[in-house]
Amino acid sequence: MSNPTLLPSPPMPERREVSDRRHGRERIDPFAWLRAENWQDVFKDPASLDPAIRAHLAAENAYQEAVMAGLGPLRADLIAEMRGRIKEDDSSVPAPDGAYAYGVAYREGAEYPRYVRRLRDGGDGTETVLLDGEVEAAERAYFSLGSVGHSPDHAWLAWSHDDKGSEFYAISIRDLSTGEDLPYRIEDTSGGVAWSARSRGFFYTRLDANHRPSRVYYHKLGSDPATDALIYEETDSGFFMDVDKTQSGEFVVIDIHEHETSETWLIPAGNPAAEPRLVAERERGVEYYVDEADGTLYILTNADGARDFKIATASTGSSRRSEWTDYVPHEDGRLILSHMVLKRHLIWLERREGLPRIVVKRLADGAEHVIAFDEEAYSLGLGGTYEFDTTTIRFSYSSLTTPAQTFEYDVETRERRLLKTQEVPSGHDPDAYVTRRIFAPATDGETVPVSLLYRRDTPLDGSAPCMLYGYGSYGITIPAAFNANCLSLVDRGFVWAIAHIRGGKDKGFRWYEAGRREHKRNTFTDFIAVADHLVAEGFTRHERIVAQGGSAGGMLMGAIANIAPEKFGAIVAVVPFVDVLNTMLDDTLPLTPPEWPEWGNPLQSEADFAVIAGYSPYDNVQAQAYPPMLVLAGLTDPRVTYWEPAKWVARLRETKTDDNPILLRVNMDAGHGGASGRFARLEEVAYIYSFSLKVMGTAG
Repeated sequence: MSNPTLLPSPPMPERREVSDRRHGRERIDPFAWLRAENWQDVFKDPASLDPAIRAHLAAENAYQEAVMAGLGPLRADLIAEMRGRIKEDDSSVPAPDGAYAYGVAYREGAEYPRYVRRLRDGGDGTETVLLDGEVEAAERAYFSLGSVGHSPDHAWLAWSHDDKGSEFYAISIRDLSTGEDLPYRIEDTSGGVAWSARSRGFFYTRLDANHRPSRVYYHKLGSDPATDALIYEETDSGFFMDVDKTQSGEFVVIDIHEHETSETWLIPAGNPAAEPRLVAERERGVEYYVDEADGTLYILTNADGARDFKIATASTGSSRRSEWTDYVPHEDGRLILSHMVLKRHLIWLERREGLPRIVVKRLADGAEHVIAFDEEAYSLGLGGTYEFDTTTIRFSYSSLTTPAQTFEYDVETRERRLLKTQEVPSGHDPDAYVTRRIFAPATDGETVPVSLLYRRDTPLDGSAPCMLYGYGSYGITIPAAFNANCLSLVDRGFVWAIAHIRGGKDKGFRWYEAGRREHKRNTFTDFIAVADHLVAEGFTRHERIVAQGGSAGGMLMGAIANIAPEKFGAIVAVVPFVDVLNTMLDDTLPLTPPEWPEWGNPLQSEADFAVIAGYSPYDNVQAQAYPPMLVLAGLTDPRVTYWEPAKWVARLRETKTDDNPILLRVNMDAGHGGASGRFARLEEVAYIYSFSLKVMGTAG
């Protein structure tokens, strides 16, 4: 970056040492006080933050603004470019449901969508606006729509919103005959609803003070929410919970799960007063997900050692796993990701050799066929449908060079119809770019998939800068999907690279298992191996690599910064989960108990404590040189609390031996997802890109 001697002095919070002894080991945390004692209150009322903490975060924001001064014109150019690739008056292809078709549409210049419907057959073309997000967001510093769902009789709309960024959603109910909301809201929910069959009410999940979805309620339209019936209460704080419906609409599904165990309860949608019925009792390490058709449950599960999942069947009256029968058997290396059941067909999304494909199986005779594509790297998504008695599904396809396409597909005739192609108003020539999939050798002999995008005229002699993105946790696979924003870097000579490291499921469930708990270090060494391979193959040089990751991917950034800082020219960590050990030791935090299966429980296990202590970024900052770093946080973030990045930045500055700047930018009006509007988000992306261009010396 610019001459360090000309930069202002970074803020340093006061040291207030707190000692903690666990498993015979004492740890000193000098910045623990940045964790607000009233953090639950701050989620709902940011103004309640301790003034001393607020002053420090304000000083951090002032510092990063000073360091980034002069880049305003570049950011403005980047925002204009990225906005120019967005079709401002865009709309979805309406999805049919009974007499109507439902969709979303944007007005030119609008940050938020309108939810609309029209007659299924098109009628006179009249489109009715059911909900205008732009109107609802007016005069709010932050606004995020949760779920928006119409009732089965098409008379009501249940919609939810969060106006703090803390993910406490309030549910409102709109009478579609008048366009007016009922005169009450249901507060502190997770946002989603599941309507009863007769549209007289819905099920929803309420969050407790620690942001845990612990209770399912039924709300009867027009009644006082305080009188809502408690349907189910989950007493184990280690489990998440939500409600949904089967594709058939026959059952409301209460899904209870953590990262390796799940349990399902069913309620007849036509009888909301019925007692929930257990499908199969939870067993440690067994996951299962249920859909239904004509009295048969279709169960996606890893039971009986099916680590890449299989699909079993059982009657809707089944209550034991012993009553399940394999229907789509387990195949090692074929990871079944999701499934849905129509009246006459079972459809699932699977991944083989790292690439997705859709499989259709006719229920009457078991005949199967596959929907797949030929590019080296691509993204494929199985779209939902409102209807059950249909042969039509939708799926989406894109690649790093191909804008998103929405297809309608008849699973019986196999007719494929392109409904929509993502428009890039400012223009996009796929032939000007190259997308590749290469494999980087890991330290233990594994090979790590890498998706690449670059311009055909980019020199591959090591001189190009590279944005290397990684995540590698929770089994999440980062798709090789079209990203219009990244073209602003690629068109400036960057190689865009996605490292499909262990901890995701790119190469099956084993790829996930090999990057979690005691094997977590593989996630970090895989990412470093990808950086080494990109250099060895001439795509870039180590000092030309900007590493980026967010949330658990931000933990990855903290780990590789400690392990191999010399192999990266800069690091961008977005809402980074970097205080892993302290967070996993604090069972009052929203996500800690449900996260123990992913990371280990250091409260109870000395071995887990040792593993996490060995990589937790905050606990492993060393007296060494670190590259320039940009760190982003959100004040009301319930997933990665603001104090994690704030503490980490303070410890880095106190300990490191170089003069490279470390910038902390705290969004005081948002949480984990940052800004919520489609254009407001571009400002954050432009900020990251301008930082990356500056540290690479290509800011112009």
